Amino acid sequence: MGVTRGTPGQGPQTPRPSPDLIRRPLRLVLLLQDLLFGGTQRQTLELARRLDRTRFQVEVWLLMAGDDLVPLARRWEIPLVWLSRHSWVGPVSLANLWRRLRSTPVEALMLLTVVPNIWGRLLGRLARIPVIVGNCRGGTAPRLQRERWLWPLADRVICNSAAMQSHLSREFGVPPHRLAMIHNGVDLEYFRPPASGHRPNPGSVLSVARFVPDKDHETLIRAFRLVAQDHPETELWLVGDGPEKEAIRQLAAEMLPPGAVRFFPGQEDLRPFFEQAGLFVLSSVREALPNVVLEAMAAGLPVVATRVGGLPELVTPGTTGWLVPPRDPAALAAAISRLLDAPQALDDFGRAGRQRAVQSYSFAAMVRGHEEVLERLFREKGGCDGTVLGEGVP
Repeated sequence: MGVTRGTPGQGPQTPRPSPDLIRRPLRLVLLLQDLLFGGTQRQTLELARRLDRTRFQVEVWLLMAGDDLVPLARRWEIPLVWLSRHSWVGPVSLANLWRRLRSTPVEALMLLTVVPNIWGRLLGRLARIPVIVGNCRGGTAPRLQRERWLWPLADRVICNSAAMQSHLSREFGVPPHRLAMIHNGVDLEYFRPPASGHRPNPGSVLSVARFVPDKDHETLIRAFRLVAQDHPETELWLVGDGPEKEAIRQLAAEMLPPGAVRFFPGQEDLRPFFEQAGLFVLSSVREALPNVVLEAMAAGLPVVATRVGGLPELVTPGTTGWLVPPRDPAALAAAISRLLDAPQALDDFGRAGRQRAVQSYSFAAMVRGHEEVLERLFREKGGCDGTVLGEGVP
């Protein structure tokens, strides 16, 4: 792809897409840190799978090993490129990223997870990639991604919640016109209520989250200790992996009777848990718009969650679940017990959650939002007359 150079004394100008883009798909690279189990990783694969192949030639580049979701990507025939097979992101990963950006004609680079959002912007700009799109999704992402200093290196920063969009503009100085808000999507056919309408363990409380500080499993264990006093038959199911798992396992052993808490590893298919449990709980202290809550709602589960990040955009108190303050075991326990004491509310909230997911969080809307951002950026850069991203683009 050609690069437009500036006149003497003016420096290089922004590169423009080649004319041949008119008749071929835009080459789009989605840059991830890894394919470990995680909401952003899963959303990235869903996006790569569903983008219009007549307009986008999509590849997923990975900075390190972490292969939990590789079988899924293979089934969906998503091209994967590893920049390193190490278990960390280091000089080898970044050197290979730089070489590929310089040697491979990439028209658009979309950055997902923290480390790609830092190095992808820096190296992408040096490599003169025409369109660079950042993402800011997790609760601590703005700080970790150095958004205060790096937002100018992204043509757009996509947020998955209105709360994050407002936070970036208000606290980090990102101009509103450089932000876009696209809600996550959920596979409404894959995640759905049990066909029989029967849940084998309606009294079980399910939480799916990595064992990291942001998810605050300690508060959940302390809350469940209070729940178990009035509901001794109720079990807490914790699904996930992470550095704090053993510490939480030890805390549960100290505070709760044997068998009250069951631990499961993170896994690709969560449907058996959603189909069996009676309600879903998330005790996070920081969030954006967690996929797992969308999946639980699509599966017909009521949700008890903390009032942080984008969760108030998902959970409607008294209709699809309850919201409580973070780091408040007593309030969390009271909300869980309130639902366990009202089986009809469990059913009603679950149906309302499913309806909300169907109405507002389809994958079609999520994919359309990303396509519109990319198309708009190429028009803004003067590289699109209405047909660059595929013939007939409006």
